[in-house]
Amino acid sequence: MRTESSATAPTPIAVGVPPRVSTGGTLQAALGVVAFSLTFPATAWGLEGFGPWSLVAVRGVLAAVIAGGCLLASRVPVPERRHRTGLAVVAAGVVVGFPLLTTLALRTSTTAHAAVVVGLLPLTTALLSALRTGTRPSRTFWTAALAGAAAVVAFTVQQSGGALTTADLYLFGALLVCAAGYTEGGRLARVMPGWQVIGWALVLCLPVSVPAAALALSYEPVQLTAHSVAGLLWVAAGSQFLGLVVWYRGMAAIGVPKASQLQLAQPLLTLVWSVLLLGEHLTVAAPLTAAAVLVCIAVTQRARG
Repeated sequence: MRTESSATAPTPIAVGVPPRVSTGGTLQAALGVVAFSLTFPATAWGLEGFGPWSLVAVRGVLAAVIAGGCLLASRVPVPERRHRTGLAVVAAGVVVGFPLLTTLALRTSTTAHAAVVVGLLPLTTALLSALRTGTRPSRTFWTAALAGAAAVVAFTVQQSGGALTTADLYLFGALLVCAAGYTEGGRLARVMPGWQVIGWALVLCLPVSVPAAALALSYEPVQLTAHSVAGLLWVAAGSQFLGLVVWYRGMAAIGVPKASQLQLAQPLLTLVWSVLLLGEHLTVAAPLTAAAVLVCIAVTQRARG
């Protein structure tokens, strides 16, 4: 039986940790980015057979079942009261807000256009993290972060033809709530294992997600296909749980601002998956933007906060 103290033992953070710990944190955060890069294509697949409300609610229920099973099997104690507000922020941002708003946007937006959200997310997360925790990254860090964000935004806007759609309101809203959830989740992951952060956030949403799933499924038609089922399973197990587990662990190890900059590569990965899975086409700007983003990531990882 695990005790409360062992379940909430602080995780080493970036300052003063051995190089192999920092490297491991970077690898885990990068694995989270790879998982997230498949979210938009998988959502597009899921929308082939589910309505947007059904898809979001069912993915939340499935992810919560997985997380709840892991929490029960590990006999993890209920989080302390002082952590529950933070878990509510994580739940509102990454369990409900971001999936719902981006799914609604993807009804009318291509995955390439929606990727602009992810392009802006690292900068927004770093800003909110600085406000929340009082950290002050260096000028070099911010310069590289702004340059990388600008490159990604320019690329994704060019891919969409430069047109703004009604889906942009959903996308910008998703950007803000997700950044808040990432920031609070990264903070909590320093005092409890990352998988418990997202696990409890998912379980916390069950009283809402279960009736929401039942109601949505009764109103929206469902057509089970290989694509729709695969898309649902990935956004539930891959994006909503496993990806966030390694992502929060990575943020706890290397810090929220630096981990968030790894997401600069996420829109480009999403576009690659869009070509392979959805048949979308890339322009010659893709390799040039990829090179610029990789340079910015390297600079932010080396810059001292």
